[in-house]
Amino acid sequence: MTDMELRLLMGESVQKCHRALFDKYCNYVYAIVINILRNCGSREDMEDCVSDVFFKLYKQLDSGIEFSGDLKNYIAAIARNTAIDAFRKISHGSSRNVSIDDDTVTELPSDERVEENADKKERSRIILSKIKQLGEPDTTIIIQQYFYDRTAKEIAESVSMTAAAVQKRSSRARQRLKAMLCEAGLGKEDLI
Repeated sequence: MTDMELRLLMGESVQKCHRALFDKYCNYVYAIVINILRNCGSREDMEDCVSDVFFKLYKQLDSGIEFSGDLKNYIAAIARNTAIDAFRKISHGSSRNVSIDDDTVTELPSDERVEENADKKERSRIILSKIKQLGEPDTTIIIQQYFYDRTAKEIAESVSMTAAAVQKRSSRARQRLKAMLCEAGLGKEDLI
């Protein structure tokens, strides 16, 4: 949807404009929000965040702001920033102190498990950061393909591309990702 089409639809009916934007970009916004909140937020947190994204977008549109660039990139920026804010809020709210004298605190069986989990988290963090560096829509394609096991056709619908284009972008993105991970010092054994 171009800025001009958006303005025409907005002049016709604000509700139609809002509905068209939601229908077209809902899956795209969900993918961005899920990517950021997956490890800390509940399903309800994610849905609230998506609602906040569209509320902010509608508010901007209703104020008459002009888009100088691509609307999809503008929506991605709002979604990313809103999800990061939600991540900070959720992460800050979930931290709590526990007394060592508390009977409900259980002891970990050994230190090896802690180190192993820390290593896994660090590898996951590096891999996700490299996936994010691919840029859109490659990031969304890779995440939906490998984390959510979606087909090229399903992904194509959510990113407004053809299935063939999604497959081609996925192939190129995997090659770039492999090179970036090698530069970061991660080999095949680290990815398993």
